[in-house]
Amino acid sequence: MALVRIVGVTIPQDKRIAIALTYIYGIGRSRAAEILKELKIDPNTKTKDLTNEEENKLRDYIRKNFKVEGDLKREVMGNIKRLKEIKTYKGTRHSKRLPVRGQRTKTNSRTVKGNVKMTLGSGRKPPAQKT
Repeated sequence: MALVRIVGVTIPQDKRIAIALTYIYGIGRSRAAEILKELKIDPNTKTKDLTNEEENKLRDYIRKNFKVEGDLKREVMGNIKRLKEIKTYKGTRHSKRLPVRGQRTKTNSRTVKGNVKMTLGSGRKPPAQKT
């Protein structure tokens, strides 16, 4: 029962292989199902029950056919950097750390902005403490 490493990611042993593949950046549920269908591997198989041959087929197939992990992250960062450099609307939104895809910002933009509450008090300062 050796650990299964695919493109530098150790995938969990006790999960179904269809779910375990989603631990790799760039592979979601539908792509994982597509890979397993192509390689004729049962999606309900636990990761620890894979044969060495199936592990090697998975590794080779993913490496040859998909851009995942570091390469994909680099490409996404490059795309964002390009948008910032040419000063597109999306690029400026990225720079200002605001939502990019048209969401409202008066409320409900906590995910991008972070949990920074910029509300003001009533404007009155509390009286000085007695000593």
